[in-house]
Amino acid sequence: QVQLVESGGGLVQPGGSLRLTCTDPTIVFRLNNMGWYRQAPGKQRALVAGITKWGTTNYADSVQGRFTISIDNAKNALYLQMNSLKPEDTATYYCNARAITNWSVESGSWGQGTQVTVSS
Repeated sequence: QVQLVESGGGLVQPGGSLRLTCTDPTIVFRLNNMGWYRQAPGKQRALVAGITKWGTTNYADSVQGRFTISIDNAKNALYLQMNSLKPEDTATYYCNARAITNWSVESGSWGQGTQVTVSS
């Protein structure tokens, strides 16, 4: 059973940085399509960044140039480096593992989420 666990969320000031981590001892991340999604209050969950098993990355327009998704194969960990954070980045962030590369649909397995709050 997939056991995705996110960590690294917290409270940060605008302009600050955070790195989210997702781990799971039951699956091999580099063999899956992995993504980070987020859901703000009153909004639908949406893709932040995805990386395919072939290494192709995809970012939401709102985070392009500020966020970076990566996989550490040795640690079997998925990361989301978030720089220049804005208040509108405030949301619960979810790790996702999926077989398909259509990032616009709900699919695959999900972690419990980690809260990111950007506020002064």
